[in-house]
Amino acid sequence: MGKVGIIMGSTSDLPVMQDAIDILKGFDIEVEVDIVSAHRTPEKLFDYGKNAHTGGFSVIIAGAGGAAHLPGMIASLSPLPVIGVPVKSRNSIDGWDSVLSILQMPGGVPVATVALDGAKNAGILAAQIIGVADKCVLDKILAYKEGMKMKVMEGAKNLKK
Repeated sequence: MGKVGIIMGSTSDLPVMQDAIDILKGFDIEVEVDIVSAHRTPEKLFDYGKNAHTGGFSVIIAGAGGAAHLPGMIASLSPLPVIGVPVKSRNSIDGWDSVLSILQMPGGVPVATVALDGAKNAGILAAQIIGVADKCVLDKILAYKEGMKMKVMEGAKNLKK
């Protein structure tokens, strides 16, 4: 089973990124979390991006606020799939700067982008990517989706009472 690297620009992003950590751990997927700032630790960013594929990672989730260069820079350096999580930070323009910085990547440097503060979906997408080659993870995703379905069906049933 592959592991997922979860990186963020600063510890202030952790409350948002915790959703990805939690969902992946719920699928029993190994997670390694680190702070990698595109602007304050560029050498660490280059090292991480160039070497993540040799460290057993299958997917990288990168969360960033403000100018949000981290996901795109990692994607430019790594052959692994990168999922970007735009984070609404205190220096953000309602999060739109982060969304557009991650979403508007040039051709050849893809970053899968989830909703603003959408780390939970980033974790689910990372699990689905791993699940393509790992039946155990795939089965857990199928069970998770069935659980969501059952919750909705139960809510609908209770509504009609």
